Amino acid sequence: MKSPLTPEQEAALVAAIRQAEITTSGEIRVHLEDTCPTPEPLDRAAQVFAELGMHRTAQRNGVLFYLAWKTRQFAVIGDSGINSAVPDDFWEITKEAVLSYFHNHDYVNGLDKGIRLVGEQLRRYFPYDAATDRNELDDSISFGDSTPPHA
Repeated sequence: MKSPLTPEQEAALVAAIRQAEITTSGEIRVHLEDTCPTPEPLDRAAQVFAELGMHRTAQRNGVLFYLAWKTRQFAVIGDSGINSAVPDDFWEITKEAVLSYFHNHDYVNGLDKGIRLVGEQLRRYFPYDAATDRNELDDSISFGDSTPPHA
């Protein structure tokens, strides 16, 4: 897929991920594709989460922001470690904060806001430990082949 982001926008999001991860052992990824090949974006986010190996972090504290930008479908999903730590309404609050930007087609600032919110929670529940922490997942944005299965 051709990236919907300019090189500058992509670099800004990667920088936001790196900034959010400085103070935490948590890991954040962003995955973009044109259209969601499943009826529910949360289901697709779970597939991508597995495909990217995000469940392999030591503390099970990976978070994925998934966006099918042409069809405007979005999900944010976290692994079991962060799910057991954050407040029950955290994912919904994060999703709504991101979507408030998306409604104005401001995808970069929406993702940036979500990354910052998640980074704050990861820092709170999974603080960085210089002796043991390492960057477990690639910080780059991943892109999907969003050709629908029936095409």
